[in-house]
Amino acid sequence: MRRRSEQGGRPWLATAVAGAVVVVLGLATARLGSGGTADALGDALYAALVLLLVALAAPRWPRAVRAGVAVALCWAVELLQLTGVPAAASSAWPPLRYLLGTTFVATDLLWYAVGVLVASCGTALASRVDAGRRPAVVRG
Repeated sequence: MRRRSEQGGRPWLATAVAGAVVVVLGLATARLGSGGTADALGDALYAALVLLLVALAAPRWPRAVRAGVAVALCWAVELLQLTGVPAAASSAWPPLRYLLGTTFVATDLLWYAVGVLVASCGTALASRVDAGRRPAVVRG
């Protein structure tokens, strides 16, 4: 097994860039989209961003664990909306609505899982492609 210093590249940089792309897509969806499709896409992008943030915070965790944590965080935020706390916080400072939402919608739970699944598959594919580009480590 290769040490991190031998792997080359900066995997955290690719994750951060992917996160920035997801943020831009999410904001564009929120500003330009409308209807159920835009809502579903926004939820999936939100969940993808949560997964990427978990990956940045815990890069050595297995992919399945990171995905489970991301879904749990998304669901916790959605369930918190049942209390009215996110709506009140968003009234005080409107940008919080992008982070916490305002109203519980049960179908959002499904779209969070879909977003994490797609993002997790994307990160797995990206890491395989990247691993194929790295030179082999020769010892001896």
